[in-house]
Amino acid sequence: MASLNAAKRLVIKIGSALLVDRASGALKEGWLKGLSEDVARLRAGGADVILVSSGSIALGRGVLGLPKGALPLEQSQAAAAVGQIRLARAYEEVLEPHGIKTAQILVTLEDSTDRRRYLNSRATMETLLSLGVVPIVNENDTVATDEIRYGDNDRLAAQVAVTIGADQLVLLSDVDGFYSANPHTDASAKRFDVVEKITPAIEAMAGDGVSGVSKGGMITKLMAAKTATAGGCALCITEGSTLRPLQALEDGAACTWFLPQLDPQLARKRWIGAMKPKGEITLDAGAAKALSEGKSLLPAGVTDVKGRFGRGDPVAILAPEGHKLGQGLCRYTAEEAQAIKGHRSDRIEAILGYPGRAAIIHRDDMAL
Repeated sequence: MASLNAAKRLVIKIGSALLVDRASGALKEGWLKGLSEDVARLRAGGADVILVSSGSIALGRGVLGLPKGALPLEQSQAAAAVGQIRLARAYEEVLEPHGIKTAQILVTLEDSTDRRRYLNSRATMETLLSLGVVPIVNENDTVATDEIRYGDNDRLAAQVAVTIGADQLVLLSDVDGFYSANPHTDASAKRFDVVEKITPAIEAMAGDGVSGVSKGGMITKLMAAKTATAGGCALCITEGSTLRPLQALEDGAACTWFLPQLDPQLARKRWIGAMKPKGEITLDAGAAKALSEGKSLLPAGVTDVKGRFGRGDPVAILAPEGHKLGQGLCRYTAEEAQAIKGHRSDRIEAILGYPGRAAIIHRDDMAL
C-alpha cells in the first residue's frame, strides 16, 4: 500500500463537510489548524503539497445567512464569491505560523481541456511549488455552472494531480473508504482496503453522498480514481474529521487505496505521444543532442516550422535529417515559432513585442 511518507508530490482534497459546520455555517478552525500541522510535517519531509479545497459555497452561505438546502444558481455563485476570500485567508492564517506561504488558484474543469490554459495552469503551479509555496486550488464557482450543480471537486482534484504529475492524491471525505454499497444505508456493506483495478463490477457499487453539505458522492470519487490512476497517481479515500487526518492515515486509519496503472511521468508522456500532431518543428544537430540529454527545446535550435497550430497544441519534433524524434506541446503559435526560430531566448521579447517563455517546448511537455 502507498505511504504518505513516500510521496514526492501530494494532492489533498478537502470536502465541505470537514471545513464548515453544518449547523452554524462557520469554519471549523480547530480542524483546519490540525490539517496545517499535517501539511507542515509532509513539507518538512520533502514532499510538495497542493490543497484542493471545497467549502466556498458552504462558508459563504453561512456568512450571508442563506437558507439550507439547494440554492438557485445565482445565490450559489454569490455565496462562492463571499466564501472564496474567507477560505483563502483561513488557509493563509493557519499555514503562515509554520513558515509556509500560500497562493490561491481558481480553476474549472474546462481549464484542463483547453491545452493553452492547461499549460498555463501547469506552469504556474510548478513555479509556485519550486518556490516552496502551497497552492490552494478552488473550483471557480463564481462563474462555473455545471460544476456547482454536480459538485465535481473530486474530479477536479484528480485532474490537478495528473496535471502536475502527483504520485498520490488523498480525498479527505465523510466516508472512510470505498464500500460494496452505501454504508449509511446498508449494514452489510464492506470496505475495500485496496482496489487494484476499477472494473465494471466496482463501478456498479458506487453510491451517493449523504452529508447534506458535501455535494460529491462516491460516483465522483470513483471517476476521480479512474482519472488519477490512469495518470499514474495513487488515490486514497479516507474519513477526515479527526483533527490530524493525514497523521491518522499514516497511523493506520481506515481507508481505500486505488493503485496507479503507470508511473506519473510515463503516463503523461504516453498521453502526449498519443495526440495527433498539428504541425512540425525541425531541429539542428545541437538541439537534437540537447533533447536526448533531457533538456528543453529552445528557439535557437529550431531550423524550420510547418503547420498551423496554437499554443498548447501537439507538434511533431523532427531531426535535422527529417525523421521524427517525438512530439510535444508547443508553448507558441506557429506564427510565433516561425518568428523566433534560430534566435536566442533573450531575443523573444524584442522579436514578438511581448515577453515569452524561454523554451518553445519544455522537457516535461515532450515525449521522445
